[in-house]
Amino acid sequence: MSNSFGALFRVTTFGESHGAGVGAVIDGCPSGHAFPWDRIRAQLARRRPGQGKLSSPRQEPDELRVLSGVHPQRGLTLGTPIALLFTNDDARGEHYDELAELYRPSHADYTYEARYGLRAEAGGGRASARETVARVAAGALAEDLLAALAGVEIVAWVAAVADVDADVDAESVTRAAVDSSPVRCPDPQAAAAMIAAIDAARAQGDTVGGVIRCVARRVPAGWGAPVFGKLSAELAAAMMSLPASRAFELGDGFAAARMRGSEHNDPFYIDRDDGTVRTRTNHSGGVQGGISNGETLRLAVAFKPVATLFRPQDTVTRDRREVTVQARGRHDPCVLPRAVPMVEAMAALVLCDHMLRARSARAEPPSGATR
Repeated sequence: MSNSFGALFRVTTFGESHGAGVGAVIDGCPSGHAFPWDRIRAQLARRRPGQGKLSSPRQEPDELRVLSGVHPQRGLTLGTPIALLFTNDDARGEHYDELAELYRPSHADYTYEARYGLRAEAGGGRASARETVARVAAGALAEDLLAALAGVEIVAWVAAVADVDADVDAESVTRAAVDSSPVRCPDPQAAAAMIAAIDAARAQGDTVGGVIRCVARRVPAGWGAPVFGKLSAELAAAMMSLPASRAFELGDGFAAARMRGSEHNDPFYIDRDDGTVRTRTNHSGGVQGGISNGETLRLAVAFKPVATLFRPQDTVTRDRREVTVQARGRHDPCVLPRAVPMVEAMAALVLCDHMLRARSARAEPPSGATR
């Protein structure tokens, strides 16, 4: 029922924002891999709320409990389902009692009720970004497998907030540089302007959106599948499943629509150092025909402004009365800084799944195709 993601590396998440807890079951993780506690904890810390004025003040420790799938003494994956659990220690469902009979503008309240006939009113239930803690943990495991088995490196950063755009070298940017700013933008001048834009919106009871860019380096050629299993299509589905995501692009994305073929094509050449097939440009973003071509994978995700505003908004109630609502509680004025590890996680989950698919197919790529 749309709570699972992936084919061979399959993740199912569960739990609601203000319920007892949230978690994930990961099926298909290869056995014998050292469970990456440090990597998972680092990514969870980057996603966690309560990190300053740019995020929600909700205080959740996000301490991970592994219920199964990891050898208790040796710390190695067993090849069996890995169950992860996070308790909700700072849930305050009572903040939503007054909202139970109305539909918050641009939230999932009305649509969830239209779909299921009822909804978890507190915090939006599974529509809340609280659900993503499980994805980030699972994604960190996938990322560790990618690094160990294929040398893949994934880095995402905030590229735009409101009307502020950053200038970032996608080929050299590092996570350390990304995390040097609380807004997770490695361009210092743009980062300062982004923080000012978020502060200004919050002071007016408003919110702002923006764009996250992400690269995956050293993805070998040959990952993906034609037609419905395209790497590009599954990356798009993964990113658009994130809360507040509104648009996805691969490579030059929408800009490609304004280019000529002579501008957008990526000419091939042979790397004289190792004999691999390379492209002189990367307008395709590392994917051609739905299959990776060995170049850096480049993608971007646009996120809308947070729907919860601390100012009056018109809405309707369940019994079809028109009313005005003003939110209270704990909410992010901008999702972008905390969404960076979420984008990295979803990229890792897709790539890990396709890595395992490529390995299971046992098809050797053309000579020199990988690097």
